[in-house]
Amino acid sequence: MKKLLVYSIFFLVMACGKNPESFIPHLNGYWEIDEVTLPDGSKRDYTYNDTVDYLSVTDSLTGFRKKMKPSFDGTYTTSDDAESLKLKIENDSLNVYYTTPYAQWKETVLNATEDALLIVNEQNVRYLYKRFEPITVEK
Repeated sequence: MKKLLVYSIFFLVMACGKNPESFIPHLNGYWEIDEVTLPDGSKRDYTYNDTVDYLSVTDSLTGFRKKMKPSFDGTYTTSDDAESLKLKIENDSLNVYYTTPYAQWKETVLNATEDALLIVNEQNVRYLYKRFEPITVEK
């Protein structure tokens, strides 16, 4: 029920036609995939994620995305691999251009709030992320 309420509010806000520039301040931080919607409309829920995405964007609208593996002690492990990114507002959309030594691609941010991030890629696959909340184990 709580999930339905969060999605309802998220999509209501999305339908209001926000300025894509207002999404930028919400991108930084740790994100985990909550749901993926394929082009045929089928959906896959993610109840557990082994890794989370860390996004870092500077004032110059450049930055990087890394895969991070959270630990129960509050630390993260990762490789040195990172995807360089550049943000561009084009045709009333916020586009993210990624570059690695092996590939280049684009994703479009459909909405970004403090708690949710909705992105669509060039294959029309939609990724709904939620802000990652670390699991802490008290000793």
